[in-house]
Amino acid sequence: MKLDLATIERLKEKIAVYREFLKNWLEPSNLAQLRSKLEFQTGVLAGFALIASVLLGVTNCSTEDTIQRRLDEDLKKSLEEVVPATLYDNDMLQDTRVIPSAEYNIGANETTVYIAKKSGKVSAVCFKFTAPDGYSGAINMIMGIDRAGNILGVRVLSHKETPGLGDKIEVAKSDWILKFTGRSLDNLAPAKWAVKKDGGEFDQFAGATITPRKSVQAIHRGLQLFKAHQDQLINP
Repeated sequence: MKLDLATIERLKEKIAVYREFLKNWLEPSNLAQLRSKLEFQTGVLAGFALIASVLLGVTNCSTEDTIQRRLDEDLKKSLEEVVPATLYDNDMLQDTRVIPSAEYNIGANETTVYIAKKSGKVSAVCFKFTAPDGYSGAINMIMGIDRAGNILGVRVLSHKETPGLGDKIEVAKSDWILKFTGRSLDNLAPAKWAVKKDGGEFDQFAGATITPRKSVQAIHRGLQLFKAHQDQLINP
């Protein structure tokens, strides 16, 4: 949540009201009357709880704003890794479409697609997706695809695969993930969207076949999702 001017003003007004209440409540004459009553102790606790809740609310608003800004920065960096800067002049974070994706088993019922445009024309799209059945859990990825359906890049965002084995899906650990660049549903037959052990095009890892197998399958499903919505995405 971003702290706009209206929100800040409302918080200031609330703080002013609470401050005035506490000022009057803490007047010596008022305290002398209340000190012997049970309500006094209850009021003290309530007063501190009130102050704490206001401070917590202000801190939470500020923290959420900072967290969202960091998330946007990380997402922007990921987008830049899979969609070349030469292909767009718009802000992809602000130019999005939401498409149904439940039937593609990529981790979400709906998928947000980030649209890359050059001089107002859609040049590429990008979206996050998940291989839900990795060896150690979900493998979260992001993929850029040009308007013709060719992969511009794929990157792994997060995973829990075995270090030294399954983590070779990371671009920092090997160039395996780079092998998808330029691939499409048109230039690779359906049966070839698999690891070599299964008769496909892509390498498996020694001691870790499931991780690359499930990653390839999810990337293939991601391309199928794009294909199903290609017209509405590139000709909005």
